Amino acid sequence: MLSSDNQKISPVLPLDSSDLTIGELLEALADHKEKPLVFRYDGRPVKPGYHVTEVKAGHFSALDCGANPESWTEIFIQLWDVTDGGPVHMPAGKFAAIVRKVADHLALDRSAKLTFEVSDGVRPMELHRAAQPTLAGDAIEVELSPRPASCKPRDRWLEDQKAAGAACCGGNRPC
Repeated sequence: MLSSDNQKISPVLPLDSSDLTIGELLEALADHKEKPLVFRYDGRPVKPGYHVTEVKAGHFSALDCGANPESWTEIFIQLWDVTDGGPVHMPAGKFAAIVRKVADHLALDRSAKLTFEVSDGVRPMELHRAAQPTLAGDAIEVELSPRPASCKPRDRWLEDQKAAGAACCGGNRPC
């Protein structure tokens, strides 16, 4: 739920806290159907009239760089950053309805990692992850940032180090 300008909506933490899930996004938008939904990337908002051109779900199996098997589900939402749709940003309720329509035809895992594919039709499509939605004036804003590459074995090792550090001191002070 949004409480005031630029405050984060209380999230249900996804498996990787840096990734918003489609379920979290839809839940955050549920009480704000009439508010404009403004995605921001590259330091600016998408143009009024942007289109959601595609919503797709993927189930992936892979080997990471340490030869460990990996599998995950990811939902991709493609945003076309153009002004063709009119002078205002899409209402949050319309965005949610588009995703629900897709969910009627595809099994969308509400806990799946969410990736936005963004292009203005001229520049190449870029992959972005989404931050928690915020209320900014009369609009709902979702900040998109480039999705970085990662090394899963290294990421797991870092998480293990954090957990070990928290365990040795109870997480309240440095060891």
